[in-house]
Amino acid sequence: MKHKAIYLVGIFGALLCLMHACKKERNNGDDYTPPEPFTLQLPPGFPTPEYNFAGNPLTRQGVELGRFMFYDYRLSKDSTVSCGFCHQQFAAFGHFDHALSHGVSGRQGTRSVPVLFNLIYQKAFMWDGGVFPLERQPFTPLTDPNEMGANLSELLPKMQADPRYRKMFKAAFGSEEITSDRMFKAITQFVATMISAGSRYDSVMRRLPGAQFTEEEQAGYATFLQKCAACHKEPLFTDLSYRSNGLPVVPFLNDMGRYRITLQGSDSLRFKVPSLRNILKSSPYMHDGRYFDIYQVFDFYDRGKKDPVYTDPLVARNIPLSDVEKRQLYLFFNTLTDYTLINNDALREVLIN
Repeated sequence: MKHKAIYLVGIFGALLCLMHACKKERNNGDDYTPPEPFTLQLPPGFPTPEYNFAGNPLTRQGVELGRFMFYDYRLSKDSTVSCGFCHQQFAAFGHFDHALSHGVSGRQGTRSVPVLFNLIYQKAFMWDGGVFPLERQPFTPLTDPNEMGANLSELLPKMQADPRYRKMFKAAFGSEEITSDRMFKAITQFVATMISAGSRYDSVMRRLPGAQFTEEEQAGYATFLQKCAACHKEPLFTDLSYRSNGLPVVPFLNDMGRYRITLQGSDSLRFKVPSLRNILKSSPYMHDGRYFDIYQVFDFYDRGKKDPVYTDPLVARNIPLSDVEKRQLYLFFNTLTDYTLINNDALREVLIN
């Protein structure tokens, strides 16, 4: 009996030693668990994404890290501005109340804040398409002196010294090393999840039970197809081209659009055709935010004076819109509001302590 008791104690002790050894091994940093794959639900009827996920597969930890950085004001030069500061979720990740982008030290940019959704379907970014691919897009606002104004040579060591960041980078990428490549990949993973395909329009198009347009919305859809769809193609509601809609240049901005990128005269005053999805939630409008009301936009296309040289032929002759048609268009545009995007808890702001 005595030998049996010793034997049991011995086994128990061995188990404790084994558990301790395992725990010690984990504490030595060998407890790395590969990140969990994140499955992105792509909407039916949408085109094939332009973004190549093979080089940056989505993981739960990568998306979480990207979300944290998206809302971390400490990444800006003076710790006052985050990506989410300008890209507000309730405004479809545009900026609701400022015509032009603004950043650290009260500085102001020269263009309005573009909305952020369905980015994986785009080849190039910004109003002039001057940034690509998607992983490089965050670099511009992060380092632009009029936006976040960060210096990567200062920012990376600052992040490396933060235990929480080291932990999150290890969970996402396997080690605590923080590099700009990893930063931008993680932010890309987060913004890639900003998919807008859950509006009432989408429900109608998918013939979901009970989903239908009202009579006026249907009339607005017909007007849209006749007078807007040539540039704002479904289902993204943009053809992603660069066009001049005829807006006269604002002298103090003197923004020549895509010409700045290509230096081709034919690209003068051309800007990316914006999506109409969530359009009623994402004012102000146009590349310089000059219009705060969608009816001002309707009036511009209806009878606004267009630049005589560079205006796209599709809008050069104006697009006549009656008051009834404007109201019907407004009601149809309202069906493009995607509340599943602007109320998505997974995209909501993270509070940074």
